[in-house]
Amino acid sequence: MTDLRREFDQAAEDIQQLGQRPDNDTLLKLYALYKQGSEGDVHGDAPGFFDFVGTAKYEAWAKLRGISEEQAMQRYIALVQELLG
Repeated sequence: MTDLRREFDQAAEDIQQLGQRPDNDTLLKLYALYKQGSEGDVHGDAPGFFDFVGTAKYEAWAKLRGISEEQAMQRYIALVQELLG
């Protein structure tokens, strides 16, 4: 396992310790960066029209298409560190 992957996994654990729930936009950024960092570009069909949460998550992830997994991991780690202060 690379150092970056270890930091990424640790950031995913650390964010669970956040005392206050981030706003929805920040949650979507965290979700999208995590998915891009762990799975790469968005795949699968978009959720149905009435699945508002699923659609928001899918679209947030799709906006990161083309960003490398390494870049996404670095951005995720930085955002988690920023949120944890």
